[in-house]
Amino acid sequence: MLTLTEIAANPHRLTRRLSPGGGPDVIVRPLTHADAGPLAEFLGALSPASRRFSTFDGYDLATAQELCDAIARHDKLRLVLQEVPSGRIVGLLEFGLALTASDTARYRDAGIRLSEATDCRFGPTLADDHQGRGVGTLVFPLVTETARLLGRRRIILWGGVRADNPRAIRYYEKNGFRRVGSFTEADGSLSLDMMLDPDPDPDPDPDPGPGPAGSATRRGRP
Repeated sequence: MLTLTEIAANPHRLTRRLSPGGGPDVIVRPLTHADAGPLAEFLGALSPASRRFSTFDGYDLATAQELCDAIARHDKLRLVLQEVPSGRIVGLLEFGLALTASDTARYRDAGIRLSEATDCRFGPTLADDHQGRGVGTLVFPLVTETARLLGRRRIILWGGVRADNPRAIRYYEKNGFRRVGSFTEADGSLSLDMMLDPDPDPDPDPDPGPGPAGSATRRGRP
C-alpha cells in the first residue's frame, strides 16, 4: 500500500500518458508544489456550469496554492491532467481518504456502513474544452488503480453528483458506480450518492440509525 508521502516523493508511480481521440495527449500525474500557477489558471477558466458541478473554496491563485501546500500533509491525494505539449492543466482528480460525518450518515441510512479502512471519496473536474472527449473514460483505470494502491476497495463520489447532470451520471454508471440514495443541496437542488464496489458483500451490521442524513461537504479543504 502506498502512502501519500511515498507518492509525493515518487510521483512517477502514478504517472500515465493518455491519447484521447482527436486531441493532444494528456499526462496524468500527482499534483506538485510547482503547479500553483497552472492550477490557478485551470480553476479560473472553469465556466459557471462547471463550477456548479465541481465546487471549490475559490478559483484563484490562493486556492491553488492552498491545494499545493497540502500535498502529503493531510488526507487528500490530487492528480492533475496536463495537456501535451502545451503543459496546460486540463483536469484535477481528487481522492479523500477520510470520510465526513454526513457521508457516513447518508450511506448508513441506505444500509451501507462506510469505513475509512476500505473506502475513499473521489471527485473529478475537467476543463470545459476537454469535457465529452473521452478523457474521463481513458483515465478511469488509473482511478481504480490509485484507490487500490491507497488500500481502498470501494469508492464513493465526493459530495455526490447533481441529479441534473445526466452526462456525469451516465459516466459513473458506465464505469460501474451504482446509485445509493439522494439528498438535498443547500440551494434546494437534488444530488445523488453513488458508489463503486467491485466486490459487494452484505453489510454484516447495517445499523441504519434513527437520524436523518445530512448534506455532503463538497470539496472540503485543505
